[in-house]
Amino acid sequence: MLHISSHVTIPDSEIDIHAVRSQGAGGQNVNKVSTAIHLQFDIKASSLPPFYKEELLKLRDTRISDDGVITIKAQQHRTQERNREDALKRLCLLIQSVAIPRKKRRPTKPTKGSQNRRIESKKKQGRLKALRGTIE
Repeated sequence: MLHISSHVTIPDSEIDIHAVRSQGAGGQNVNKVSTAIHLQFDIKASSLPPFYKEELLKLRDTRISDDGVITIKAQQHRTQERNREDALKRLCLLIQSVAIPRKKRRPTKPTKGSQNRRIESKKKQGRLKALRGTIE
């Protein structure tokens, strides 16, 4: 069971984990041992509450496919167990990030002081460029 919050858990049967060989340089060990973890989690077929499903599907994240499948590859550590923990932790953090309500953005206007500073700097730059002109 993966605990997301006090009320939300994901059973292990919904998380598909495969061990694969790591990419990149690593010497002799990398060619014969499958230490990287490939984790897949189907959002639509999961037992998550509807709120979590909707918010996850709305995310513009490269780890989430158009079909609603989260794919995480963990290959940072040398052992399969640590990579598995890392992948599960990253899945948990992704799902938890959706539960935090986003702040509503309010449009603001520039202050009077910032407007005056901008105009003064433009005038100063204009005077400086005017001095560069040809002498008559």
